Amino acid sequence: MTQARDMVAEIETLGEKLAEAKASINRRFIGQQRVVDLTLTALLCGGHGLLIGLPGLGKTRLVETLSTVMGLDGNRVQFTPDLMPADILGSEVLDTAADGTRAFRFVEGPIFCQLLMADEINRASPRTQSALLQAMQEKTVTVAGQDRALGHPFHVLATQNPIEQEGTYPLPEAQLDRFLVQIDVAYPDRETERDILLATTGDTDAQAAPVFTTAELLAAQTLLRQMPVGESVVELILDLVRAFRPDGPDASPQVRDTVAWGPGPRAAQALMLTVRARTLLQGRLAPSAEDVIDMARPVLLHRMALNFAARARGDSLSALIDTTAASLIGKKAAA
Repeated sequence: MTQARDMVAEIETLGEKLAEAKASINRRFIGQQRVVDLTLTALLCGGHGLLIGLPGLGKTRLVETLSTVMGLDGNRVQFTPDLMPADILGSEVLDTAADGTRAFRFVEGPIFCQLLMADEINRASPRTQSALLQAMQEKTVTVAGQDRALGHPFHVLATQNPIEQEGTYPLPEAQLDRFLVQIDVAYPDRETERDILLATTGDTDAQAAPVFTTAELLAAQTLLRQMPVGESVVELILDLVRAFRPDGPDASPQVRDTVAWGPGPRAAQALMLTVRARTLLQGRLAPSAEDVIDMARPVLLHRMALNFAARARGDSLSALIDTTAASLIGKKAAA
């Protein structure tokens, strides 16, 4: 009983601190609360986020602000077609000492940080994109046959332009699956754009204040994984993920007719973590079915693909996720 009370107190304290962090972020990144919540979700879960949006919507500003507010050492890499893996990971250089002896010395690349912004990640070649694959999954990189640990924690927030495809390389499915959530950054509404206009064209620029330290973020990540999840929520997560596997027994006729390939177990793991994060961000103590439904799109959208016939018809994965999730909720309510 005492342990449960202590956890409740810790969750409530963390909820207050997260509210303070969001207020600090909003001083520099105005509006777009859904985007802020999802990026914080990625950090709270110890994962990575893929931000998809047009240029000029503040993606870079958001990541820079997060680095300050969450107390993380951050680096930014602008991905281009001529970027090489060594430009990210680092390389060995030959040093000559004063006595004439020579030895190789490793020079760390920008990936050796706690928060890496991979700007326009799809502009780099597959060879360079793959340099991130081991880092995102194992939090280490192998250079010259030696494993080197990255920052602790280590997060990648990558950006991608959804419409400009000339000279770009689509991310491979294996790498997409390493992103905990896909974060769609849309145009702001009129009032938000007015606030942005007034706040960013004056002679001063609002500054975000640090709220978390690295140790506090790590403690929050540990606490999140200790949060209990009800059996009904676990079952809903399993039902939802398995419903989108077209060859599986739980797939509906619509999914079988529409989806080329569906999400794997990593999607279920991501849902289990993100529903806890959403609960924390809203100041609640336990996840609900509503959390699962809300996180379905960010977690599943980049882990599925439409088949050729569905693309030709103009079908939407987002709509399919929404209708399938609503159908599952309806079935459980009827039962």
